[in-house]
Amino acid sequence: MSQRRRLPNSLRWRAVGWMEMGLSQADVARRLNVSRSVVQRLWDQYQSEDSVSRRPVPGRPRATTPAEDRFLALSARRRRTTTVPQLVADHFQASGRRISATTVQNRLHNAGLYARRPVVCVPLNGRQRRNRLCWAREHVSWTQQQWASVLFTDEGGGILVWAGISLGGHTDLHVFHGGTVTGLRYRDEILDPYVRPYAAAIGNDFILMDDNARPHRAGIVEEYLEDHGLERMEWPARSPDLNPIEHLWDYLGREVAALNPPPRSLHELKQGLLCVWSSLPIPVSDNLINSMGNRCRQCIQVRGGHIPY
Repeated sequence: MSQRRRLPNSLRWRAVGWMEMGLSQADVARRLNVSRSVVQRLWDQYQSEDSVSRRPVPGRPRATTPAEDRFLALSARRRRTTTVPQLVADHFQASGRRISATTVQNRLHNAGLYARRPVVCVPLNGRQRRNRLCWAREHVSWTQQQWASVLFTDEGGGILVWAGISLGGHTDLHVFHGGTVTGLRYRDEILDPYVRPYAAAIGNDFILMDDNARPHRAGIVEEYLEDHGLERMEWPARSPDLNPIEHLWDYLGREVAALNPPPRSLHELKQGLLCVWSSLPIPVSDNLINSMGNRCRQCIQVRGGHIPY
């Protein structure tokens, strides 16, 4: 008789994350090599308890009750900038009992809450808002077929990486090795080995989306694109919220952090990034690109201001 497989909490939360990003329960079950009923129970537990952690087994008494666990999670959700020491103090004030910061962190992790840097929106001046509004109006009526011609690209991460996504596919992940990214490096390390072959696969309607970073607008880059007939999408300044690939950097970081064992060196981290990216589910990137119409509509509603993406 085969032993029942127990999923660690990291995989349980990964499954929930995949479903929230649009994967079906059947897709998640295949990726985890478990039955669909297991995934269904995880999702039901998440919906009813706001947690997917395994039920406690007999052993050392818990430092908090289920009601206190909910109190901590609710406090953290209501005040997104609160800190663990503040939650320790809030718990003591509410219950009269002291618990450790580690206990609070564990309870938040069990509820799927992790520390994050606050998102800071770069202020927009009037001209930038107008440009964003014009761009949104120009693209709000684009069809899925039109968006399918666009390769959305970006650099991201503490270790500088580059990648691109389009409907139905994505490029390989490129890791820059040391030094500053210049126009020359962008041409030789990105455009020639990645973008040009990808454009050939998409066809004559191909459009490259890259932001207005200085290396992207270097003269040798403009010349390369013109020489090879590669069309570039005009992109409004200070608009990462309009670029669907931006969300994948957080996804990539979470997936790498969940690797078992976790990366312990710079080399292992780079290998982990490459491995996770190569297995990126296409529905995840497709769902992000399919949000472009809604991004444009929201941008129009706020007259070119930042949108909550």
